[in-house]
Amino acid sequence: MTKTTDPIKTILVIEDDPNTMALVALYLEREGFRPITAADGRKGLELAQRHAPDLVILDLMLPRMDGWEVCRRLRRQSDVPVIMLTARGEEIDRVAGLTLGADDYVVKPFSPRELVARVQAVLRRTPRAAETPRKVIAHGDLWLDLENRRLSIAGRAVELTPHEYALLEALATRPGRTFTRDELLARLYPAGDTVVVDRVVDVHIGKLRQKIEPRLSTPYYIVTVRGIGYRFADKAPPADPEA
Repeated sequence: MTKTTDPIKTILVIEDDPNTMALVALYLEREGFRPITAADGRKGLELAQRHAPDLVILDLMLPRMDGWEVCRRLRRQSDVPVIMLTARGEEIDRVAGLTLGADDYVVKPFSPRELVARVQAVLRRTPRAAETPRKVIAHGDLWLDLENRRLSIAGRAVELTPHEYALLEALATRPGRTFTRDELLARLYPAGDTVVVDRVVDVHIGKLRQKIEPRLSTPYYIVTVRGIGYRFADKAPPADPEA
């Protein structure tokens, strides 16, 4: 009889106190989880995008971006379970955290064993089906709904032309891969019966960047590969592009 084993689940711990972070990570490892850690909110968002964790343990009082804002941004991009970890135990704070989309709330000081038990309980309640086809691409503040062909940036809906959407979908579904202008041109005119020049791609990319890039002088999402074409960034942009 062949025994099947579940894949190791990744837990992202966003906590600025090094002792608490180390203790939580240690107990998670003992229970067979793979912990990854961040000491501030912006780094936590970056790691959430890069690693797609199975659950996030989120402290509320964080430097650079507090846990409330981190939770808001996570919820724009993902349904990943979130356990809030804080020294504030008032009812109004617990209600606010749950309203934002947190799945559980643990007040400091806490028992690491209890926290791990809560992690296990939340994961049992919210199984994530890895076999489900990817229907949403979340990258930084960019959220692309492939099923409904909708785009939002930081929660704000962005209207795209059919050509702009076709280019963004092609690039975003293969982050890090460089597309030549000819390849992208074929996405715009698949029938091949229209006489166009490859610079048409540059025009549409320019208009697309105006709608999605925080700063046109230093594009984060769509990167130019000089002499070849374009690629979609394979790393999440900073949470605050002005930082």
